[in-house]
Amino acid sequence: MLTSGTDFAPGDNDLAAALHYLEEDERQQLLQYISGREFPPETVLLLERERADCMAFVVSGKLSVKKQTNFPGKQVLVAILESGSLVGELSVLEKANRAATVDVLEACRLLVLSSDDFNRLLDERPKLGIKILRRILHVVGVRVKKADDRLARLL
Repeated sequence: MLTSGTDFAPGDNDLAAALHYLEEDERQQLLQYISGREFPPETVLLLERERADCMAFVVSGKLSVKKQTNFPGKQVLVAILESGSLVGELSVLEKANRAATVDVLEACRLLVLSSDDFNRLLDERPKLGIKILRRILHVVGVRVKKADDRLARLL
């Protein structure tokens, strides 16, 4: 579903908002691997258990991440994502099913990176690919720590 939406050509401000941890020249290099997509509010961006093959960098807007519970039709809010966040980041590492549903709360602009383009990036620009991998690992680490903290408070 990340490949739907309306196309837009990312500008320097879009790149800086979503990829603030990269140098200007690195952001420009990344342009050949990503595509810009806009989504209106109330769009289901990612659906839990659907096949995954891309991730996105959030330029603007607000997304909710929800996980299905053991009770049919009931979901728990896992996170709210805003500018500078990653969404679907594990999908570029392995093509697996989505772990959660992501809805658009406020109109958003995303920079989408497919797993095929990420692999091409790693081959053609390994230093930039490693920076993206480090960012993914950092984000995943922070999210795991927060989940551990929430779980510890419940027990």
